[in-house]
Amino acid sequence: MEVDTPDGIPVLEMEGIQKAFPGVWAVKNGFFNLRRGEVHALVGENGAGKSTLIKILTGVHQSNRGRVYLFGRKATFHSPLQAQRAGLAAIYQEFSLVPYLSVHANLFLGRERTRRGFLNLKFEKQAARAIFDRLGVDLDITVRVDSLDVARQQVVEIARALAVEARILVMDEPTAALAPREVAALFNIMRELTNRGISIIFISHRLDEVFAIADRITVMRDGVTVGCWDKKRLNRRQLIEYMVGRPLEKEFPRNAAKKGKILFETRHLEGGRVKNVSLTVRSGEVLGLAGLMGAGRTDIVRLLFGADPKTTGEIFIDGQPLKIKSPRDALRHGICLLTEDRKGQGLILKASARENFALPNLGNWSRRGWLDLKKERLHFLRHVENLKIRLYDTEQPAEHLSGGNQQKLLVARWLEKEARVVIFDEPTRGIDVGAKYEMYLLINQLAENGKAVIVISSELPEILGISDRILVVREGEVTGEITDPAAATQEEIMALAT
Repeated sequence: MEVDTPDGIPVLEMEGIQKAFPGVWAVKNGFFNLRRGEVHALVGENGAGKSTLIKILTGVHQSNRGRVYLFGRKATFHSPLQAQRAGLAAIYQEFSLVPYLSVHANLFLGRERTRRGFLNLKFEKQAARAIFDRLGVDLDITVRVDSLDVARQQVVEIARALAVEARILVMDEPTAALAPREVAALFNIMRELTNRGISIIFISHRLDEVFAIADRITVMRDGVTVGCWDKKRLNRRQLIEYMVGRPLEKEFPRNAAKKGKILFETRHLEGGRVKNVSLTVRSGEVLGLAGLMGAGRTDIVRLLFGADPKTTGEIFIDGQPLKIKSPRDALRHGICLLTEDRKGQGLILKASARENFALPNLGNWSRRGWLDLKKERLHFLRHVENLKIRLYDTEQPAEHLSGGNQQKLLVARWLEKEARVVIFDEPTRGIDVGAKYEMYLLINQLAENGKAVIVISSELPEILGISDRILVVREGEVTGEITDPAAATQEEIMALAT
């Protein structure tokens, strides 16, 4: 598919965009332009205005002021369908596929081809195969979408955009749930699309990926476009400073806590996919677990937390063996887990921030069957202040908090539980660079308070930057240890992981 755009004219221009919602300006002064056949990254912290700008572009919202030019002509979209018909398609982090339909049915959903009153399945299948051939992907188009892994579902989303003849693709956090090799495959597809003249807007919090795939980078902060740069004119530190509006001494602040004696230990732990895992964590230490997605890192910490049953092995705190058969047992011994899926497994989104904090701690403020709400609220406010949780009211629903503040809310819950071992599974997934830095400081603070901290992360710069030691996991086994992450490289981790 070729995109016909006169030389020198951007395929997309957004000028002076403003959008207000009741009580807040989401976008105060937004500018963005896109050239034919380029990947243009749009970055910024949560709340910077990126999503609102994109929703204006794709017809979800209408701007209060400003102009949009598409392929040299002024354009206004009052619905996503109008934007799609004009050649725009958006692929979001949370897929919009229908899981129980086949791949080819998803590609033509809402645009089914008929012949004499019947679905023309022959045409749909031929057209679907042609699209995947162009993408260079071998995929069975007759299988149900829910039988595919996340990476393949991502490819189906891209194929659906091509099926509607999109000339501009918006990709919002497309790599959030992908392993490194899957990210590399996705980038190959993106390069193939741009070689054919399709333009891509790429939104991501993973800055190493931004520098790997983007041609240009536009930064938004507090609803304003800060600037646009060719990626060759920026380095990582400059980009972070533009995003947060202040200099950061270090992207990854090192843990300076004094390491004490071994606080937490496992010996020959097995269960499910986990095989013979022995590890130790000292008080004040941050232990990183690295490995490819699906390597078994989460399986290990679920055994530690009692969420999955172990078949053999022992768990110790302060040298004393523990009997952990459920999360309730783990919590009683001071072991807590902040899950990778904080929305699905960590929080009750419709409940208030205070209620989410209080759930596992109600016994702390109950007496003779009565709950002391005043005492509960005072304890919560203390954690809000100490952790710098940003909310306008303790009764604010958890779903309305940013990703970083949702994560802090879970930390507050377990600190109140007086946890001694704190396990983070992908603590910075889906949160912006400023919130990431605050999370790193919080992890260091936990270590300084004498906790044993275990962190799982798929971002190799992050796991190298925040860990005191790293264990690398492959197929449920520990395959190596990095004792000095500050002197190690990503290549060393990948060699052990593969």
